[in-house]
Amino acid sequence: MRKTFVLDTNVILHEPRAAMRFGDNHVVLPIYVVEELDQFKKDLSELGRNAREFSRLLDDLRAVGSIAKGVDLESGGTLRVAFIESKRPRDSAFTARHQYDNMILACALELRDKAAPDEPVILVTKDANLRIRADALGLTAEDYDATNIEISELYPGHREINVTQEQYAAAGEGTLTFPELKLNANEYVTLHNEARPGQQVNARHDPVSGRLRTLPKRLEAIWGIKPRNKEQIFALDLLMDDDVKLVTLVGKAGTGKTLLALAAALFKVTEQQAYQRVLVSRPIFPLGRDIGYLPGSVEEKLDPWMKPIYDNVELLLGLTQSDRKDGRGHDELFELGLIEIEPLTYIRGRSIPNQFIIIDEAQNLTPHEVKTIVTRAGEGTKLVFTGDPYQIDNPYVDSANNGLVHLVHRFKEQRLAGTVTLSQGERSELAEMAANLL
Repeated sequence: MRKTFVLDTNVILHEPRAAMRFGDNHVVLPIYVVEELDQFKKDLSELGRNAREFSRLLDDLRAVGSIAKGVDLESGGTLRVAFIESKRPRDSAFTARHQYDNMILACALELRDKAAPDEPVILVTKDANLRIRADALGLTAEDYDATNIEISELYPGHREINVTQEQYAAAGEGTLTFPELKLNANEYVTLHNEARPGQQVNARHDPVSGRLRTLPKRLEAIWGIKPRNKEQIFALDLLMDDDVKLVTLVGKAGTGKTLLALAAALFKVTEQQAYQRVLVSRPIFPLGRDIGYLPGSVEEKLDPWMKPIYDNVELLLGLTQSDRKDGRGHDELFELGLIEIEPLTYIRGRSIPNQFIIIDEAQNLTPHEVKTIVTRAGEGTKLVFTGDPYQIDNPYVDSANNGLVHLVHRFKEQRLAGTVTLSQGERSELAEMAANLL
């Protein structure tokens, strides 16, 4: 049974190739979606790029056949552009507001009325209110996301296992394997000795040998930072391993994600000289009402957004109050070229080799933006994404479809990648209480 999917504008803005993701079913694009996309085509943001990409895609399909009658897709389905054919009377469910939404909804209702009983028509939209309105009118509506991962089901990167005395001893010798558990690449495991309650050891799954490699019980301080809990030990182990090229650190505020990433990055650049410099960036989304236009150079415009980075750098430098009075600060590392701030706006098209890249607040990125960033990594570059899926400021993503969650899900089985979810706050007792209660 083939289905008919009617796409809303926000689906295209979320993923320009979304129309190709519906297999051998029929995809219908209301003409009003094309008109609404026209408003975004000159936008310099990710939305504008997606709108332009889809317009080019639709124009290419015109060369294949009539988009009014339907064009065959490689997936086996069809794509056509439709409009409201009948003079539908103004329904009480449609108000004067949301003009495009009303037209898209009316087009979907008309297609449903004309379809055979065994040919379901489904409206696909990322607008929760439009899904509610469609359901109230008897029209099936669904959210769109190719990899919609509930945050409660997000791969944490570590687990706990009870083992026998023999298995515990084998872990210490580096010969223990758990093929029946299907451990992911670079997944961490806390092994609890059943024979001796309270005895435990942390290990990491080696994706090449399939064995568990135990971690030292105490890690050396990295730029004055010592891990305070088991999750931070896992995170530092990943950050210090040059063979792991992509690290994702997920956790609530105060768990030490950014601080650990910066400490490891500066150690790698200054002490081991494994990378040329630390490159730091974060998406720009204000908390609350924006203060408006910021004057100055690119660095001066980015300065307010990079304050959390500067605070962590000064903490790592161990600056006292008298040091700050003498003019010392984070500028020292920036002037030496050890750290560089990179606006994500200008990262497209670049190739960045031999650098330690930290992308902070990555939960505000779309999956497409994350792909753009990761594909910039050149030879010898390490990428670290940090973020909290519960604190999203970007109105076009949510906790289930943001770029950080997407990245964790897609790379969990890859040997070049590793992830750790940090849950224990270490910033302060008050910050931890606020993160849990508010």
